[in-house]
Amino acid sequence: MAGILAWFWNERFWLPHNVTWADLQSTEEAAFPQAEDLYLAFPLAFCIFMIRLLFERFIAKPCALGLKVQANGPQKAQPNAILEKVFTAITKHPDEKRLEGLSKQLDWDVRSIQRWFRQRRNQEKPSTLRKFCESMWRFTFYLYIFTYGVRFLKKTPWLWNTRQCWNGYPYQPLMPDLHYYYMVELSFYWSLMFSQFIDIKRKDFGIMFAHHIIAVTLISFSYVTNLARVGTLIFCLHDVADIVLEAAKMANYCKYQKLSDLLFITFAIVFIVSRLGIFPLWILNTTFFELYEALGSFPAFWVFNVMLVILQVLHCCWSYLIIRTAYKAIAKGKAGKWNPLHVAKDDRSDIESSSDEEETVSRSKTPHSTIATNGTGDANGTNGYLTGGTCSEEH
Repeated sequence: MAGILAWFWNERFWLPHNVTWADLQSTEEAAFPQAEDLYLAFPLAFCIFMIRLLFERFIAKPCALGLKVQANGPQKAQPNAILEKVFTAITKHPDEKRLEGLSKQLDWDVRSIQRWFRQRRNQEKPSTLRKFCESMWRFTFYLYIFTYGVRFLKKTPWLWNTRQCWNGYPYQPLMPDLHYYYMVELSFYWSLMFSQFIDIKRKDFGIMFAHHIIAVTLISFSYVTNLARVGTLIFCLHDVADIVLEAAKMANYCKYQKLSDLLFITFAIVFIVSRLGIFPLWILNTTFFELYEALGSFPAFWVFNVMLVILQVLHCCWSYLIIRTAYKAIAKGKAGKWNPLHVAKDDRSDIESSSDEEETVSRSKTPHSTIATNGTGDANGTNGYLTGGTCSEEH
């Protein structure tokens, strides 16, 4: 085991030339990041999760009810043992052949069976109230941590001059405020990684899970190698767009149409400018070029930058989804009013209406089908927005 640890913590991988772990041991005069500090994130992540549960129960839920957010879940399908067995054991989306067989077995028409399966799928979806509470928690956290980050960075020399991130590196003492900033962010992402399995299921589950893994790895990696200064810039740059995103979702769940649309447009602009503009020109520029000019290359330098590039690829994926949503909204606006969230709220998160769209599409292929274009109807969680014909995806 000692040999494995010695190999893993090889100084020539983690640190610049002529620097050893002994040089970065904390003393009475100066404290430096220590790998052992990362263990603090686990109890803190649990505390954050418990705070979230209390917040959603005693703050977010009363706010939602006060704003008249829909508390009831979707209409439940009538009990039927045969259909329930097919739904749970075979398929949630029966094909035409199976539908015809069930129709003969139950003496129901095909459309009634399709409706039953649609209602049964919707039955497993969260209520608008639950979605509002989750968004309000994330909005509150992002707003708090972004505000804290801005107040902290205003006092630092590297906010406006990124070369200061490498001045004296790696012998940069760890400030208490920076340590707190890092531990809270790391703990939050740990809590998201685990709570994602019990949170509202989204179509971008895989992308978000990959994002959380990369985020936790990047935060831990940059902390151990004392790349924390540039890490604080990355935190602040990422949190700002998430604030607007969660605010747009809350306005959407409250059915504040115009406010929701305005916030969605604002989110799209902030996200694309910060992730596709500022991040590569500001962050990647300093980690690739300014760091190289200051210290040359070492293995951890390349690993860190590769992870940042992967993060940038995820930014491009999400930007594509956002632009696609905006394009479809504009295309729809040619035939009606401009309404970006009428199409799908936002394409970057909260994808919860896919079953409704699939059923709507399948019904549109039958001779006497109808498509609901407004009102909740059978489409749970859409808050009166269009669920068929264009796009039912959120981010």
